[in-house]
Amino acid sequence: MLVGASAGWWTWQGNQSQTGLLAVNDARILATGSELYAQQCAACHGANLEGQPNWQSRGADGLLPAPPHDETGHTWHHPTALLFAITKYGVAQAANLEGYESAMPAYDGILSDDEIEAVLAYIKNQWPEDLQERHTQLDERTRN
Repeated sequence: MLVGASAGWWTWQGNQSQTGLLAVNDARILATGSELYAQQCAACHGANLEGQPNWQSRGADGLLPAPPHDETGHTWHHPTALLFAITKYGVAQAANLEGYESAMPAYDGILSDDEIEAVLAYIKNQWPEDLQERHTQLDERTRN
């Protein structure tokens, strides 16, 4: 889940691919990402990246529903480094939000770094080309 995470994205200094950009044109990586997304993400974020209904409003449990990862959501507004960190470590740690609760699990120890990047590449590959380009430009501006 990415809501509320943008406030502290600049604090993440973790590893990402050697280029810092996602391999959205590599068929092998995209196939892996698609399979992993279906296994690990689709139950909450939707088979078509559509997210859960009312994803911007907290549920009765106080948690935000899973946001969409398609062009209607805000995933493409965040640099790859933050998306990677959220996926690997969870929202609270990635965005330095002490006490933040989320239904989004951390995938550290479940998915390898390469697998996380494959999922992120798959998600990005589903966006319209103009959003892919905007996201690439964001990554280029925010790379260390």
